[in-house]
Amino acid sequence: MTSTSPPLSSTETPAAELRDASVIITGVGRRGQVGEVVAAAFAERGARLLLVDRDGDAVKERASDLANHGSSAHAFNCDLTNPTEVAAVAENMSAHAPSGVAAVVHMAGGYVDGAPVAETDPSSWHKLFAINLTTAFISTRAFLPLVRRARGSMVYFASAASLPGAAVKNMAAYAAAKGGVITLMRAVAAEERSNGVRANALAPQAIRTETNLTSMGKEHEYVERETVAAWVLWLCSRAAGPVSGQVIRLG
Repeated sequence: MTSTSPPLSSTETPAAELRDASVIITGVGRRGQVGEVVAAAFAERGARLLLVDRDGDAVKERASDLANHGSSAHAFNCDLTNPTEVAAVAENMSAHAPSGVAAVVHMAGGYVDGAPVAETDPSSWHKLFAINLTTAFISTRAFLPLVRRARGSMVYFASAASLPGAAVKNMAAYAAAKGGVITLMRAVAAEERSNGVRANALAPQAIRTETNLTSMGKEHEYVERETVAAWVLWLCSRAAGPVSGQVIRLG
């Protein structure tokens, strides 16, 4: 699937579907990043947010900002590459969401400037796999019981760089890690179908975030954060009920 605009604008996504539903969003700590807008979009529709990030101060700030605007938001600080820490967070979340969660939106990840394969430091390779793929696997494993309970959705973040035909020069580690996220998503979609769980992935080109604007400049062609949020909302809606195991390219 390929698209440059969402199937529904953010104002058209039915609020009733998400009101009082619990939603887990990972990687939502830093201001100016895409997770900030995605979390706000769910909050505007009355969802109860369970926010996870490795930066404890930042995720508390995001939850506080949302709470100050009347939303229900709880912050959880953990290293998403650590199975023990993530399992403890999942257990804690059960108290906040005894009926399960309507969605897990896994946005944790990151990019570092790459190099040719022959010059790539193994530590850089391992880091990109850890923050992009390992976090997705460990989060999936820990939060799936809550998603099954509510027959909810999993939304993963891949990258346009991980799709067939993409230019991957000097970014083999990043593209390979995001390709692994797509494989993980497809496995979850197939394995969890009988449990009523759907799984899909967004594969955006560069998103207009503060970090990308600083590193790539204002002249670059970006996917807007609001576009990403609208697609996430749609994937978690009843309208997307038949959609599972799909990769949606943005940009």
